[in-house]
Amino acid sequence: MKNKKDLSELSIWVRGAGDIASGVAWRLHQCGFGRIVMTEIPEPMAVRGSVAFCEAVYEGRTTVEGMSAVLVHNPAEVHAYWKQGVIPLMVDPEGKEVRGLQPDILLDAILAKKNLGTSLGDAPLVMALGPGFEAGKDVHYVVETNRGHYLGRLLTQGRAEANTGTPGPVQGITTDRVLRASANGRWETFSQIGDSIKAGDRVGAVDDTPVTAAIDGVIRGLIRPGIQVTQGLKIGDIDPRGIQQHCFSISEKALAIAGGVLEGILRHE
Repeated sequence: MKNKKDLSELSIWVRGAGDIASGVAWRLHQCGFGRIVMTEIPEPMAVRGSVAFCEAVYEGRTTVEGMSAVLVHNPAEVHAYWKQGVIPLMVDPEGKEVRGLQPDILLDAILAKKNLGTSLGDAPLVMALGPGFEAGKDVHYVVETNRGHYLGRLLTQGRAEANTGTPGPVQGITTDRVLRASANGRWETFSQIGDSIKAGDRVGAVDDTPVTAAIDGVIRGLIRPGIQVTQGLKIGDIDPRGIQQHCFSISEKALAIAGGVLEGILRHE
């Protein structure tokens, strides 16, 4: 593929536009891949909305570290935004509309822990992030997403590590840094991303049931208020390092994963 078309002319479809997918799209764009289109569900629930292009679904346009994404409603609009250096984003969960663009590369970055319909025949190069996919069978390559020694590694065979159900440690803290819905109901927040917080502080509530912080730190992520949630759903996270700037910049995890994706593009023939 790279011998038939200049790399900068390759069109890339990214399924999902959460913080990891957005970090990958951002890095690819910085590397000269200017023909990226992203797709999302009608009501995305990104925890790290401050660095997720899916916020464009609600706002019409959003910017992450100087790069903007804009909501478009049909494939005919995509090329115009590519010329402007903007990433077009479509609400197109199954990719019915975006397939008409005949993308050269498909990256499944939904991080759903299972394959929701991506297959080898979807594009000349098909990659996926995390568990749920087998390289060489479901997709050409898989990129490891689990924190640790293999984070960002490109897999040409086999599967990524299984979901452990335990968040990766930050300063040795795992589950206590995650905020989860305290009940079924409508989520409302008393805080914002970037706020400093102490253990025991109320972050928000699901209906009348409070959600409190278990540790000191800074709120790195919160889903949008007003969303209906189920008990135990991840709705936010606290960074014990307490550095506010980290809340509004792409994570080291996303950038490491982006390196694996870039490797896959450059290696594929």
